[in-house]
Amino acid sequence: MTDVALPGKAIRRLRTERDAWLTTVRPDGQPQTSVVWCCWHDSALWIRSRPGARKVANIGAQPRVAVNLNSNGRGGDVVTLEGTAELVVDLPPQVRDAYIAKYARAITTGLRMTPDEMLADYSASIRVDVRRARVW
Repeated sequence: MTDVALPGKAIRRLRTERDAWLTTVRPDGQPQTSVVWCCWHDSALWIRSRPGARKVANIGAQPRVAVNLNSNGRGGDVVTLEGTAELVVDLPPQVRDAYIAKYARAITTGLRMTPDEMLADYSASIRVDVRRARVW
């Protein structure tokens, strides 16, 4: 469970921003940043990924992660999160529904998949419990 009470501004952005940047740590200690889609639900950040992606293996070996949203281009409207990620076997139905609601158009027009096809292809579920947030 998330230990940090996020400001409303951060939660609003997490619920509406399409892209976020997830930083994981490779086995050799090198940080690796990947653009991801995410869904804020029940005080946790949820990410879907292909199961063979390097970020999934990284989280399996080292669960500490950072997540950043894009700024406004002038150094403001910043949201950075640090926390612990875990690979979750069963995606809760409420999270699935919220994720599909947020990305339905991008899934069908950008990926050219149905939501069910996308969830099958991106079948790894990652839950991030936020331990520290910086918002300005």
